Amino acid sequence: MFEFLFKYPASAFSRGTIVFLGSWPKWLLIAGILTVAGTLAFFIWRGKSRLRGTVRGWHAVVLWLLQSALLGTLLLLLWQPAISVTSLKPQQNIVAVIVDDSRSMSAKDGSETRSAVARRLLDSNLLNELGKRFQVRLYRMGSGIERVKSGAELSANQSSTQIGKSLRQISDEAATLPIGAAVLLTDGADNSGGLDSDTLSEIRRRRIPVSTVGIGSEQVPDDVELSDISLPNKTLAGARLQAEVTIRQHGFNGKHARVVLTNAGTVLATRDVTLQSSPEQRETVEFHAGKAAIKTVTARIDPIPGETNLDNNARTRAVAVDDSRCRILYVEGEPRWDYKFLRRAVEDDPAVQVVSMLRTTQNKIYRQGIANPNELVEGFPSKPEELFGYQGLILGSVEAAFFTTGQQQVIKDFVDRRGGGLLFLGGRSCLSDGGYNIQPFAELLPVNLPNRKNTFQRNFVPAELTEAGKRSLLCRIEESPEKSTAHWEVLPYLANYQDPGTPKPGATVLARVNVASNRIPLLVTENYGRGRTAVFATGGSWRWRMQQPLGDNSEETFWRQLLRWTVSATPSRVVLSTKNATLEDDGQVELRAEVRDNVYLPTSAADVQVHIVAPDGSTEEIRLRPEPLTQGVYTAKWNAPKAGLYVAEARAKDGTHPLGKDTWAFRREDGVAENFHREANLDLLRRLAEQTGGRYYKPQDVSRLPSEIVYSEAGITSRELKDLWDMPAILLFVLTLKSAEWLLRRRWGVV
Repeated sequence: MFEFLFKYPASAFSRGTIVFLGSWPKWLLIAGILTVAGTLAFFIWRGKSRLRGTVRGWHAVVLWLLQSALLGTLLLLLWQPAISVTSLKPQQNIVAVIVDDSRSMSAKDGSETRSAVARRLLDSNLLNELGKRFQVRLYRMGSGIERVKSGAELSANQSSTQIGKSLRQISDEAATLPIGAAVLLTDGADNSGGLDSDTLSEIRRRRIPVSTVGIGSEQVPDDVELSDISLPNKTLAGARLQAEVTIRQHGFNGKHARVVLTNAGTVLATRDVTLQSSPEQRETVEFHAGKAAIKTVTARIDPIPGETNLDNNARTRAVAVDDSRCRILYVEGEPRWDYKFLRRAVEDDPAVQVVSMLRTTQNKIYRQGIANPNELVEGFPSKPEELFGYQGLILGSVEAAFFTTGQQQVIKDFVDRRGGGLLFLGGRSCLSDGGYNIQPFAELLPVNLPNRKNTFQRNFVPAELTEAGKRSLLCRIEESPEKSTAHWEVLPYLANYQDPGTPKPGATVLARVNVASNRIPLLVTENYGRGRTAVFATGGSWRWRMQQPLGDNSEETFWRQLLRWTVSATPSRVVLSTKNATLEDDGQVELRAEVRDNVYLPTSAADVQVHIVAPDGSTEEIRLRPEPLTQGVYTAKWNAPKAGLYVAEARAKDGTHPLGKDTWAFRREDGVAENFHREANLDLLRRLAEQTGGRYYKPQDVSRLPSEIVYSEAGITSRELKDLWDMPAILLFVLTLKSAEWLLRRRWGVV
């Protein structure tokens, strides 16, 4: 219909420019239109027209607008309007026709598969019509593109769909070939994370319009998909972990499903969930990491009767369980019960060691847990390299003035630059009562301290969890979340509490105390810089041990988890990573190492080697090179040739001095990507066409494509001028204006 009314396809107007072929200047056209409009207004409103006296008010305005539009249109035609558009020269350009040949194209959205629809479109004169105007190259698309002679070679068996990589290959070919346009027939189910900005920029730079033909339904038949599993890549031995699984389903709303976590065939945990109607639902499954090892954790959903695709019910991730022991420096200003019970709670924990310095008198320090007689012999560390040897720091009932200005700055750098964890406790000389509302402590704290003293009170108060605390593993003192919440409700009252003030915007309140119906934060956490900080605003948690039965370990469990939280995310001087922990049908991986010196400043003078162990036991050494624009970052690209688990260990040294090491595990999985997200992603195809200057087509509209694709600025082109004065739309517009005026005159009795 558009082409019938306007003579040319919509793409000609979207890519072209309106020009006037007449020799008269444009200002004269504008002046003429204004003169005509003014003259008509004069006659209508000054009584020179026979309309005066019979048509008044808005009736006269309407007739004036209709007459002005009519005469203005006729004047416009005298200036010979045309459209100037760039078009491809016949038979001198190549049109790349790319057909998705991945396994998702074997899905049925009705009586035929998506691949059959694509072949039918190719055979229904699409290739022939394109061949009359251009040279046509047919490609099939999977992890890249491959030339084929006809649609008969399409088999819908490619293991992945990588639209971005395929378009990049077309762009590269355009450097030596006159590729004027690209046509993409696909369901849009891309496995590579969509189109990156670099690929889109390259396509736009070469001005190649990508026209897309969307095949398939955006809603899959009855199916349940475990589309993702989120896990920390590293953890401490014996840690309790939460796996967050993302479930997508259609047709099973309200049904029950079981999520199972396994490692090497051993069941780690299970959870029954009720499937919801939302597009995605996230569920957490808790399990224990166990002993140190590189573990492969698989999350699966047990099959539900009626599912059409069982191959998308499981996902696998690698988790490195570390057996290293983290050291925490605990500074306490006075002997008190919590000091004793805190140390006792973790004395048998293989992952955490508490090194403490207790001020027994004004000038005497009692040290415990030291590695050698010289450790802390001079008191609290004054140099970064001394404090940075610890992963966590606890400040008990010791006033802020205990630390010199230099030591206070070292504490801030410990959290911000080193990435350590800092825990503030409540007590007589803590928080506001200890003068911690000064910099840098006020900045480090996850709360805004009250501007007053006497915030520490010796009263019995109950502790309760917030909703965030009920979900957090930090506060989990029973295996079951429900039992843990119930246990918190019957814990003995705390012997004292301290008002820590108001939480900062980015902080999370996990627990509170109830003081005369006024709930005061008890446990507050926050991320700061590379590290994390927390406030536990009491010195009376020892009663959770003393006032409960002998076999109740809730106090010990709480302190173990709080101290593990303090140190679990503290990075070493070498941090190795990859962009994705799982490579799907593509072995290309970029290894990235962040390297810091002994005071945790980024260094680009290190020698970084990565030792990789492949699934078959073979090894390879890779040297990472410094990134020129990012201080302290080293990268290298590598290809994982086989499917399976890879373990990489990075070692860095400065000359002969070792800086540290780190381990990272990742997997390559082949033949699984096409099992997921099999619904058509037509939104991606619409955006791709819009951002590259092409058009999006439904299968039933593809017959228009050969005539519309000709307008392009890529390849070998010529500039054309197309007359617009004889468009049927203009004649229809003129007739509509005149008819509307005549009908209104009749209605108002002034014909």
